Amino acid sequence: ALMLVPEINLTPQLEQRIAAAFPGRHTATLHSRLAAGERRRHWRAAADGHADLVLGTRLAVFAPMPRLGLIVVDEEHDPSFKQQDNVRYHGRDVAVWRARRREVPIVLGSATPALETLVHAKRGRYGWLKLPQRAAAPARLPSLTFVPGRAPGAIEGISQPLMAAIATRLARGEQSLVFINRRGFAPSLLCASCGWQAGCPRCSARLVVHRDAGEMRCHHCGHGERLPRACPDCGNVDLLPLGHGTQRLERALEMQFATARIARIDRDSTQRKGAFAAMRERVHAGEIDILVGTQMLAKGHDFPRLTLVGVLGADNALYSADFRATERLGALLFQVAGRAGRAELPGEVIVQTDFPTHPLYRALAEHDYDRLADALLAERKVAGLPPYTHLVLLAAEAPKRDAVDMFLHAAHEAGVAVARAKGLPIDVFPPVPPTLSRRAGLERGQLLAQSVERGALQRFLPRWREAVEALPGRRVRWALDVDPLGFG
Repeated sequence: ALMLVPEINLTPQLEQRIAAAFPGRHTATLHSRLAAGERRRHWRAAADGHADLVLGTRLAVFAPMPRLGLIVVDEEHDPSFKQQDNVRYHGRDVAVWRARRREVPIVLGSATPALETLVHAKRGRYGWLKLPQRAAAPARLPSLTFVPGRAPGAIEGISQPLMAAIATRLARGEQSLVFINRRGFAPSLLCASCGWQAGCPRCSARLVVHRDAGEMRCHHCGHGERLPRACPDCGNVDLLPLGHGTQRLERALEMQFATARIARIDRDSTQRKGAFAAMRERVHAGEIDILVGTQMLAKGHDFPRLTLVGVLGADNALYSADFRATERLGALLFQVAGRAGRAELPGEVIVQTDFPTHPLYRALAEHDYDRLADALLAERKVAGLPPYTHLVLLAAEAPKRDAVDMFLHAAHEAGVAVARAKGLPIDVFPPVPPTLSRRAGLERGQLLAQSVERGALQRFLPRWREAVEALPGRRVRWALDVDPLGFG
């Protein structure tokens, strides 16, 4: 059997459960954090048929398995199954294709299925099995409360009701999770005098403050600088960190609850091999009272004594220009809310928001993901967006903006000509800059081709690709992405 998971950090927990459920069976893991020799041994165990189960992230979908009889994709909705650079593919879709070719069953598991998967289920292409109850018999769905995100009395962005709820859990010997999907100390550094903000010299993005390391970092290209003592433009020493990240919340909670045992779990704190597994063991052993973390904690983790989840900064996604943003936020909130009360202890979720009547939050309050999904599907159908239409993204980057623009305009004209010559129902839209118009010193641009007929796109793409390959612009690096998940 082949089992795909979205996060490397989920593999140790699943390995233990599989070993307990199937003693004597050989499990091989495949993911990018394995040492080269270890990965080679596991790959060979799969190829030779010695492994009864291969467990891994998206790259494991390509493992040769002569005895393959079942494929399981856990959290199939997760965007991390999509390879966004180099060879672009979606691990879930490759798994579906592979199961069909091998004539073996495949299970796509999720409490918050992707809208594309739901449409296939509604149309009868996929079977649809619903599990209306939580896995542990005594567990009940958590209660939900919405509190204002900017209420007076908040401490570093944490509202008084959430602080009081954390204190209650500490008194009862239970655990809490404070969730914010933003690592670092603060997303930006501002001069209160002249308005200067710390920007990345290589990207069209701001530098994130990492106070523990005394530096600012770009989360797109990795550029780092020491924290300035004064504004480089006006010399003012009153520099303000704007917004909140996991490090800032961790510090605020340490000051508020001096005796509490607090752990921050994000990409920065789990870089060392085995760091996340060690933290998870401490949580299970009751050695942690308060967790502060990002989406790493939203997926599949089971902490029986965790009874409170506080969510900060969720409203940020509602302002996104990406049409998938609400779907992603909904899936993330349903998943993170599911961390509370997974055993006999009742759970509570407190969401800080300025929009408690938003349809997404109303569906969350009623634990009704189907309601949210149906509303989003209705919007997508009216707007002519996936899954009711199909997209191809042509992305290009080069050191100079003119080179990118000239290349994409030529590619646009070539696409329009191919569609017209073949009589294909394809819309080729003019090029636009992405959200991040410059990354790692390269100027970026993109354009979309769209059709309601997937077959038309399949006939269009080879001819368009040939036309694009013939275009001048050797210094332009470009790629085609079928069914893109992002436009940044």
